Amino acid sequence: GADSLLRTRLTLEECATGVTKHLTVDTAVLCDVCVGKGTHGDATAQRCTTCGGAGEVQTVQRSFLGQVMTSRPCPTCRGAGEVITDPCRKCDGDGRVRARREISAKVPAGVANGMRIRLAAQGEVGPGGGPAGDLYVEIVEQPHDVFVRDGDDLHCTIRVPMVDAALGASVVVETILDGPTAISVPSGTQPGEVTVMSGYGMPRLRSGARGDLHAHLDVVVPNKLDHKQADLLRKYKGLRGERERAEVMSTQSEHNSGLFARLRATFSGR
Repeated sequence: GADSLLRTRLTLEECATGVTKHLTVDTAVLCDVCVGKGTHGDATAQRCTTCGGAGEVQTVQRSFLGQVMTSRPCPTCRGAGEVITDPCRKCDGDGRVRARREISAKVPAGVANGMRIRLAAQGEVGPGGGPAGDLYVEIVEQPHDVFVRDGDDLHCTIRVPMVDAALGASVVVETILDGPTAISVPSGTQPGEVTVMSGYGMPRLRSGARGDLHAHLDVVVPNKLDHKQADLLRKYKGLRGERERAEVMSTQSEHNSGLFARLRATFSGR
């Protein structure tokens, strides 16, 4: 019989832990009345008189090269070699009927979007009760509210207030497999820096290893200050001896080398 395809939606958590999915499939199954024979009651199929039971007929055609013999499926028995004169009332002689049924599919930890799981002999039953094909369950991974998956790695964005970025802080993130996990924000963190938590990503399929968690630190600068807050920042600037104003930096400066390297990598697709 033919193979079948069924898509099932999984959360990121289900992809990480593995899950047994209970699915409803609609396929051709063996007719329970004739048990695949296609005949009614005790009736039996008769040998096709058109092809003599061969299931195919031969024809001879003349061409400038001489006579050419070709074979094609018998139009009477459709290649079966037999003709059912008294067909089953339920399946009309096909030996199979369509039915909805429940199956279970074990999904291993580490699957990703687009992967397929093969369930042998769970597809369409063949004509005349022939062997069933396979059923393929395709994974459709749902978007997550916090994490973005890249292979076995996970990415998230953490908004860090300006003061916490300057002084350092610790942020608790509810991870996929490890529960609440503290991620350190080092003092002096700059916008766009990434903290990598090794081994906190997705499990690799059929392996005990895991990917990494990349926390992208988004430093938030306040866009509105009252007079007291503005005065405090001016005093802080004086304490640091900062008299320079904002200026355009050279692309070759030490401060900008990392930034422009990241920009070049972004626009080149790396």
